[in-house]
Amino acid sequence: MMGRQSIPQEPLFYGFNLERHVPAGHLLRSVDRFVDLEGVREHLRPFYSTTGRPSIDPELLLRMLIVGYCSGIRSERRLCEEVHLNLAYRWFCGLGLDGAVPDHSTFSKNRHGRFRESDVLRKLFEDVLGRCIAEGLVGGEGFAVDGSLIAADAHRQRGVPKAEDLDPTANRAVAEYLATLDDAAFGAATPVEPKFISPVDPAARWTASWGGPAFYAYCTNYLVDVQHAVIVDVEPSTAVRQAEVTAARTMIERAYDRLALWPQRLIADTGYGSAEMLEWLVHERGIEPHIPVFDKSARKDGTFSRSEFTYDRHADAYTCPAGKPLRQRQKTYLKTRPLVDQDGMMRYRASKRDCEICSLKPRCCPNTPARKIPRSISEGARDMARDIAKTDAYQTSRRERKKVEMLFAHLKRILKLDRLRLRGPNGARDEFHLAATAQNLRKLAKLIPLQMPATA
Repeated sequence: MMGRQSIPQEPLFYGFNLERHVPAGHLLRSVDRFVDLEGVREHLRPFYSTTGRPSIDPELLLRMLIVGYCSGIRSERRLCEEVHLNLAYRWFCGLGLDGAVPDHSTFSKNRHGRFRESDVLRKLFEDVLGRCIAEGLVGGEGFAVDGSLIAADAHRQRGVPKAEDLDPTANRAVAEYLATLDDAAFGAATPVEPKFISPVDPAARWTASWGGPAFYAYCTNYLVDVQHAVIVDVEPSTAVRQAEVTAARTMIERAYDRLALWPQRLIADTGYGSAEMLEWLVHERGIEPHIPVFDKSARKDGTFSRSEFTYDRHADAYTCPAGKPLRQRQKTYLKTRPLVDQDGMMRYRASKRDCEICSLKPRCCPNTPARKIPRSISEGARDMARDIAKTDAYQTSRRERKKVEMLFAHLKRILKLDRLRLRGPNGARDEFHLAATAQNLRKLAKLIPLQMPATA
């Protein structure tokens, strides 16, 4: 017999336990163990007034942001709707069944105000990282660094050719751009001017480094411990390689200053293999560079490349394939120091008399009287990186570097951070810190399983 649903009768009392309706294996139940916001509340206390009506609890706002970034919900308006409807989200935020969900505009007010002034999102990231360290997930022996482009919230077909065409009073993002013109991670990263500048987010760089159509983008830079792929630091920058290298140095220094983490080796791709970066790693930080050397000395015209000349460290001279020396030729009054040009290169020259009678001259220097070899003043660090590249440990490092790429893939495909919603360098910084915090929390939840209560 076909049944019919009876007309519901509203009971006078409900016996409802929200705790029992959150599945034992739910992600937020595992994440909740590692979220302790008491330190954040104390950090924010000076930025709240001691009089007036009580504000919305900052812990509620931060927990809602954690829910959003852990679940790939980027819109605050949609986040408020989901928290209102989802029992697990209500449980994690401590709202119960009847708790009022804040309006979406509250996030903007706090983010552009006390959250940014107090740098609370950086504090939240460091607290979660400290929990990762306490749980033994950070080895500190090997770090990997890389950057990834994130599209900015700017229309790619709208731009101005010069910064002078911007209106300083247009919006907050323009003011932030003008404030970062001397910042090594943004305006001062490179003297090359971009082809176009976005009028709504001028700090976003016009770039086509992906090989497709150009667009406006920021770069998120990760410093990752390769033991369990925990994000040790995150830093935003403009989307150029020089800024990414600067961000890498900033993160390495900050990891030592704040966490006393000093890795034995740094893993990166060729973009970080410049002479200056390798010199800094080897001689200033004492870190082994497991990095391919950025080298353009190979010739394509069939003549001998620099790699075919042997360098003798003790004699400070090169030996050509014919067995003749190449030395620094300098005037008498300059013999107290090597000749170094403005690019940091020393020039080693063969004797003209040796080259004139050499049978290998057509394959060595067919268009010049004698062969010249440039050598960087940082060539010692470059040689060390080349020697490391021949070891088995280097091959292991090459495989471990993929952990950074996997984090970026997770960031864009699972957490949905393939395009920014906030504008300006500060907006990018806020989003990158929240996303890295969410990734570390998910890592904790995955590697440290929740202990289920034993059944009777």
